[in-house]
Amino acid sequence: MKKLYIIKAGTTFASALERLGDFEDWVQRALGELGVPVEVIDVVAGEPLPAPLECGGVIVTGSHAMVTDNLAWSLATELWIPKLLDSRVPFLGICYGHQLLGRAMGGVVGYHPLGREIGTVELSLTSAVAGDLLFKGIPDHFLAHTVHAQSVLQLPPGALSLAWSAHDQHHAYRIGQSAWGVQFHPEYTAAVMQLYILAQSETLKREGREVDGLLLKVSETPFASKVLSNFAALVRQYITL
Repeated sequence: MKKLYIIKAGTTFASALERLGDFEDWVQRALGELGVPVEVIDVVAGEPLPAPLECGGVIVTGSHAMVTDNLAWSLATELWIPKLLDSRVPFLGICYGHQLLGRAMGGVVGYHPLGREIGTVELSLTSAVAGDLLFKGIPDHFLAHTVHAQSVLQLPPGALSLAWSAHDQHHAYRIGQSAWGVQFHPEYTAAVMQLYILAQSETLKREGREVDGLLLKVSETPFASKVLSNFAALVRQYITL
């Protein structure tokens, strides 16, 4: 039976691991009862990527690395992504994964000219989202957790923009009918978002950001989380075809 593969592109702060778990744990919790096998591939540790024919779905997690660092594991994953799209495997890139998908398919990734986006922010859907299965049941405006310095500055050719924030015009996009990138973090809980703000508090203060204000605005984001349960439904459908 094909599996859903979670491509682990890094790990969280040590202060979070024991209490909250790691990237792949948050993703699996938000996916809910998937009903199909799940395997985590730690590409940073050198674990090999699966063949597209073995994949019932793929999620690439966030990372504390930068896409433009051009690390060996990242470049190998970037070269692998177009093969998945050619096979129409359901694909979801989250934050780093969103950026890696963008660059793999011909977009431009780099540091955002407005600097870091962090905290619970309002996102708006575009008109292109009509009928999109990943955003099924999600209202035109919803809250989502964000933490990123780099962005997809230019979408790949043919990509459809699906969501934006006041900071970032490319918060979500789709390529074809089976590949999505989301800059926001559908897997984050309010506790995870608060931890990320606190862990970067000194940097944020140096940037002139009001840390207490950011913390006060943190809330749960059930509609953003729905992206992952919707993706789980897509994977189940793909595997049973």
